[in-house]
Amino acid sequence: MAHLSENAVTLINAICDRYVDEKTPLMMILSDIQREFGYIPLDVQEIVSERTGISVAEIYGVVTFYSFFSLQPKGKYVIGCCLGTACYVKGAQQVIDKFSELLGIAPGETTEDGLFTIDALRCIGACGIAPAVSINGQVYPKVSVSSVPQIIAEYRAKEA
Repeated sequence: MAHLSENAVTLINAICDRYVDEKTPLMMILSDIQREFGYIPLDVQEIVSERTGISVAEIYGVVTFYSFFSLQPKGKYVIGCCLGTACYVKGAQQVIDKFSELLGIAPGETTEDGLFTIDALRCIGACGIAPAVSINGQVYPKVSVSSVPQIIAEYRAKEA
């Protein structure tokens, strides 16, 4: 979205207009933009700033503070590896390392084909099934290093 299309700007303005009567509209605006575009780059933040009067610095602070917002486009399949205490103790670091090895990307990155993004998460509330991995909302329980290739293959097969 480096160069915003006229349609994108129109949509961003429409999203801002939805919340014009709200006292604190920023989270709602950013959530709608994230849902619509998949990320919130700086040029979009500048439009939101112009429309709301909220500084770009404040908007950037919100976007970078909350993990569900992203400055970069994410892959079609977002692999969230929980690294919370329970998952970490049960081998989550080795699981995320295996995803990284097989996909050739580090946590926070997206594969060149745009299929996969790996995110390191602090806790997804699935401590009883640790280590847990979430892919686009589907939670995989008790993930082992040996199961990672099959999980990736499952999603690659959807693209074939």
